[in-house]
Amino acid sequence: MNNYTDKLDTLLDKITTLVDRLAPAPELPIDFSANLAFRWERVGEAGRLVAVTHPHLFDLNELIGIDDVRDEVLRNTRQFVAHLPANNVLLWGERGCGKSSLVKGLLKHFAPDGLRIVELKRWDIMSLPQIIGQLRDIPFCFILFCDDLSFDEGEGDFRALKTLLDGDIEERPANILIYATSNRRHLMPERMSQNSSDSEIHPEEAVGEKLALSDRFGLSLGFYEFDQEEYLSIIRGYAVSRRLPVSDEELCDKALKWARMTARRSGRSARQFIDDLEGRLLLERHE
Repeated sequence: MNNYTDKLDTLLDKITTLVDRLAPAPELPIDFSANLAFRWERVGEAGRLVAVTHPHLFDLNELIGIDDVRDEVLRNTRQFVAHLPANNVLLWGERGCGKSSLVKGLLKHFAPDGLRIVELKRWDIMSLPQIIGQLRDIPFCFILFCDDLSFDEGEGDFRALKTLLDGDIEERPANILIYATSNRRHLMPERMSQNSSDSEIHPEEAVGEKLALSDRFGLSLGFYEFDQEEYLSIIRGYAVSRRLPVSDEELCDKALKWARMTARRSGRSARQFIDDLEGRLLLERHE
């Protein structure tokens, strides 16, 4: 009998050890002083904040050609970290013109003042009440950053976001703002058929509901494709900052060929061209 009991105890010890190994490690408290950026990670129906150990600390001085928009976002964010009234921000417009880089660049600029950024995916919007609940009493200022935000017909998430931007029965915390980027001005597709649709007695109400979401952002700032002179000005700025040994004539000629080849004149395209040109020049030097 004792032998059987000993074997059973041994088996139970092994099972207990195995369960302990399989059990998730207890989550450590988040250090908001040591970490600057975070992302929301879904775990089943819930989720958690995860620190980004190597955040992209973009230098705002590298953004050329969007001075007016940059200054408005800087002013709004400066008010926010000073615990003054500030607005949620929507940056919309052409691809590659610096919308995402502008938001990321705020971290390097304002982190010493207590700014932290939490990156959200579009499908995390329904978790916003939970995220806000975790951040409400933390003594830092948080930008919830939704990059490339848009909604398609029939999706209900935009109504949830609209409510959360305005605030529902729960007071919106003063230490949280939402900054979003989108290629669409109103975050949802707008169709010509909406102007003459007979499917609703009051079609203007359906259109108005879509416009109401972007209206919830106090600052809605547009980005437009650069004209040729603006594009070349950005190219020249990059070339000077990187001290590229190339004449202005050659630089502009190569830049315009690049723009024709890629069919884009944007800040992203300009940066990609400069990366390509700098790489070519360095390769020639080493050959």
